[in-house]
Amino acid sequence: MAAKKGSGAADKFNEAKARVEKLSKRPSNDQLLGLYAAFKQATEGDVAGSRPGMLDLKGRAKYDAWAKSKGLSKDDAMKKYVALVDKLEAELG
Repeated sequence: MAAKKGSGAADKFNEAKARVEKLSKRPSNDQLLGLYAAFKQATEGDVAGSRPGMLDLKGRAKYDAWAKSKGLSKDDAMKKYVALVDKLEAELG
């Protein structure tokens, strides 16, 4: 995703993407779902397509987490992602 010139949210979002990969501990599944949902909302917008079937537990959890962000603007989703990464850095190092 190309950042718009002068877009502070996009710059911080890109920095947070790099920082999250350097965490010293792996986030919990719930934390990972929160990151996933904010990332997908920021990069793709509202969730599309049908919910995965009952046997696809991982896909279903990811879809549901993303669906909770429906209607959130891309800028707000970027800010949410950055805040989550900041929180994880404080908790996990």
